[in-house]
Amino acid sequence: MFDQAEFPIMRRWPAQDPSKLQLYTLGTPNGIKVSVALEELELPYEAHKVSFATDDQFTPEFLSLNPNNKIPAIIDPDGPGGRPLPLWETGAILFYLAEKTGRLMPEDPARRYETMQWLMWQMGGVGPMFGQFGHFHKFAADKISDPYPKERYANETRRLLGVLEGRLDGRNWIMSDDYTIADIATFPWVWTLERFYEGGEVLGLADFPKVGAWLERALARPASQRGLAVPG
Repeated sequence: MFDQAEFPIMRRWPAQDPSKLQLYTLGTPNGIKVSVALEELELPYEAHKVSFATDDQFTPEFLSLNPNNKIPAIIDPDGPGGRPLPLWETGAILFYLAEKTGRLMPEDPARRYETMQWLMWQMGGVGPMFGQFGHFHKFAADKISDPYPKERYANETRRLLGVLEGRLDGRNWIMSDDYTIADIATFPWVWTLERFYEGGEVLGLADFPKVGAWLERALARPASQRGLAVPG
């Protein structure tokens, strides 16, 4: 347990049970990553909704935890050495949770680095490129007449989907039989392409059947279903 007064964010989102990990999030692809991981790992946590509608991410309380004003962020009261650990950036959070529990990462050192490789691929490619596609396809479609931005990000999204399609050839998961943080980091973004961005047709998602089957497997996991409903 930790002293809530140490963390200004708790003035706005107080912990009901300070012994639990505190999650500050919203149901975006990045938010879903961490809630799904927490559900898979069965770690006790409290979820606090950071509403974009009211610009919660720009409040002094939230910025005291994440100066980059992005969700999700966590405070683990039982961090390294038994001290509370505040953390942001989903790649760092997923890696930390896997290390903390000894799960969702292969034990073999070479396969661990390979998993990290795919996690970094998601962080550096899938997230930014899929997000830009969604912006220009759905949110800025009526604001620009130049087709270049939409075409650029659609083409790059398809390229990345092709990389994933190739990786999943003969594999159930990105790391073959091991379901890992690489899958958890990636599947919410693929899910969002059709569910939220409504880009299935323009991207030709049907051209990536292995990706589609992998996504169905990921979504069917009970922890995924619970994590998708967070923060409610």
